[in-house]
Parts: sequence; structure tokens; C-alpha cells
Amino acid sequence: MTTSQSVLIVVAHPDDAEIAMGMRIRDHVLAGDRVRIHCLTAGHPGADGATTRRDECLAAAKILGISSYTFSPIPDSRFTDHRGAINAALFDAFAAERPDVVYTHHPDDQHLDHAVTGEEATTVAMREAADLVHFRSPYSRSFEPNLYFVGTPELLAAKQAALACFASQQQLDMKVFAGLTELAYRQHVHHRVVERFPAGAHGAEMFRTVRQIVHASRP
Repeated sequence: MTTSQSVLIVVAHPDDAEIAMGMRIRDHVLAGDRVRIHCLTAGHPGADGATTRRDECLAAAKILGISSYTFSPIPDSRFTDHRGAINAALFDAFAAERPDVVYTHHPDDQHLDHAVTGEEATTVAMREAADLVHFRSPYSRSFEPNLYFVGTPELLAAKQAALACFASQQQLDMKVFAGLTELAYRQHVHHRVVERFPAGAHGAEMFRTVRQIVHASRP
């Protein structure tokens, strides 16, 4: 008998979690885990920009079944100037419910907000959570995955539906990101291994386990 886990996903921006691990999120939910996404910014303030992006997150959360989607008021694209505020915000986010598993950005990333989030979330997670996993974003550098989550057509459809909620992000082709789920892992996994995947396997999301703690079984 497995017990449910508390899963915290720390991201820089709205849509970062859904792009990187929409299928894995939905699978956690279906397994009975409590999933919370904490986003350090809701986007640029003014002209209802932040409100719009929050609404998009909540719509995506409803599709994926996420129980909680929270935000910190860090200025978008200014993370390097606000490390102290980010560190404090993350300790508050972890204190709300100490997570069993944390997912966050791979710290080596072309986007400075992603890089800062990955670094700061990793620092906090190493003292506040048992398991820590970095996910691959479209801008990750030097990312060598050691964990592949292989989805199903249903999980991919849920991811695509969640990504479709982010209509304000016209510069991002969400169909491309969904397509990468189906293709990108093949540069890391030999085709002879892929051929042995079960029927109905549909794409993969890639992760790098930083720490996993496994306790011995008890009678």
C-alpha cells in the first residue's frame, strides 16, 4: 500500500511547470498526491497582466487537478536583483506544508529567472524536503537527465489542454512544447530501448534527480 505524498513544484513564471512536466503533474494527482505549484511571479504588473496570468494558471490547474497554485510578488525578469526576497518567499512557501518531493528548474539555464529560481529553490529544498528533482525547461543547458517519465495519450492530452490555457503568451508556441514531449527524449534514449516501451507509451518528460531518500521496508 502506497501513501500519498506532498509535492511542491517551484517555478519562476506561469506556464513553466505545465511546459516542463504537465504529464507528470497529472500523474501525481491521479496517484492521490497533493500537488502545489508555487510561482515566484505572476508576470508584469499593470494593464491586468498579472491578473490575466493568474487566471490562466488557475484554469490550467483545474484541468490538471492541482490542489493549490500560489504566487509570490517578485518582479518578472528581475530575479537577480531580488535574491533575498526570493529566499524569504521560498521559506514561506515550504513552511505552508513541508513537501516530501520538490521539483524545480535546472539551475544552468539561459533564462536568468529560471537559473535564480533553480539555485534558490535547490538551496531551500536541500534542508526542507527529502527528495529534490530538477526538470528540463526549453532553455536548460548541460542537462543530463537520469529520470524519464513516459506518459500516455491521455496524459499528453491533459498537458496540451493545460498549455492551451496560456493564451496571453503569444510568443510561445505551446504546440511545439507539447511536441517536444514526444520527441526530445529520443536524443537520450536508444531506439532499441524505446522499442520495448509498453503499448500506449506516448512521449516523455525529462528530469534529473538531485536527491532521493529511500527508507528500508518495515515488517
